[in-house]
Amino acid sequence: MSPDQIAPLKAQLQSDLTTSIKARDELTSSTLRMVLTALTNEEVAGKEVRVLSDDDVLTVLTREAKKRRESALAYTEAQRPELADRESAELAVITNYLPQQLSESELTAIVSSAVEQVAGTGATGGAAMGAVMKIVQPQVKGKADGGVVAGLVKKALG
Repeated sequence: MSPDQIAPLKAQLQSDLTTSIKARDELTSSTLRMVLTALTNEEVAGKEVRVLSDDDVLTVLTREAKKRRESALAYTEAQRPELADRESAELAVITNYLPQQLSESELTAIVSSAVEQVAGTGATGGAAMGAVMKIVQPQVKGKADGGVVAGLVKKALG
């Protein structure tokens, strides 16, 4: 894989890893190593090695952020604050590479627009939920938590 095939976001992660290693920033270094490992795993998953686009890198970053968020919550519930703090710190590093998250009012506007589009088709119940999510997901990819979006869609439909 030549350097010009690497997604700009992945190249930024690699560059920041080098910088954090030189700065002896252990938290950032270990977090970026984990993210880059997840990206490599994604590249080699399946039958053929593939080059990841920025959207693919964003998907992996979102997945890694979700893992850290859920782990921090689980550690907090298990009364393990030192582990929860570590997961939260890793989440903060990963969040630096994610796009700005949408506000609840912006999400509500997107969901309302999608519900109006689906209302004309006559879909109800689960079919309406699926149809609305199909419209909303591409607009909010990487910019909002899927669980929050699903909750807003249910609220708008129910």
